[in-house]
Amino acid sequence: MISETTYVTALFLWMGLAVVIFPVLLKITVPYGRHTTSTWGPTISNKLGWFVMELPAVAIFSWFFFTGPVEKTIPLYIFYGTFTLHYLNRMIAFPLRMKDKGKRMPLAIVGLAIFFNIFNGFFNGYWFGYLTPAYENSWLLEPKFIAGAVLLLAGMLINTTSDQKLLSLRKGGRKGYYIPYGGMFTYVSSPNLLGEILEWLGWAMMSWCLPSFSFALWTMANLIPRALDHHRWYRKRFPDYPKERKAIIPFIL
Repeated sequence: MISETTYVTALFLWMGLAVVIFPVLLKITVPYGRHTTSTWGPTISNKLGWFVMELPAVAIFSWFFFTGPVEKTIPLYIFYGTFTLHYLNRMIAFPLRMKDKGKRMPLAIVGLAIFFNIFNGFFNGYWFGYLTPAYENSWLLEPKFIAGAVLLLAGMLINTTSDQKLLSLRKGGRKGYYIPYGGMFTYVSSPNLLGEILEWLGWAMMSWCLPSFSFALWTMANLIPRALDHHRWYRKRFPDYPKERKAIIPFIL
């Protein structure tokens, strides 16, 4: 068993890495989806790539969560259930709904995602399975749990409905890219990414612990640069792109 001191030291280093990577990602366009290039080496099909790269998060989180000695209470099962629900959607439901047959992503991107999911799954699974103080069922009445749950559910709704709107642009065998309209697309170019950020900020508020906040930190470090890349791409590709639309934060960024 890893001591709490060793664990916390490693976790701070992990969070420090997110801070270091954030400005790097602001300067680099990660090559998958609409930004895919052939310069990052061998590729894999999008659908298989999503499954392979997200699987470690669920597997490792589940292993440490259930093998650890911490008593599993209703709040802990809610943390576990919302975490795995997101990743099962990303692993299975989302790829099955994709209509871009034949699209691929670089194996390098899959590898980087696996690297993140291994460590993120470990830090959160080990904490909730082995180290966390007890979450009594009365935690469900804590204002931070309630506020976090509302934020998480709102984020999930924004994320999934925005994904669906993007997928629906390819209905009827349509190919290529189009400007999405309606819903949160009225305000930002990447509401699906905004929704995911809100999800993990809400999850962090619900559980109110350092590893869950590290997840929220990593999510922002990864998705804010991606949203900015998407926004620049839309504005460059479509001369009539809505000028009032922001990248990721309505009315601000």
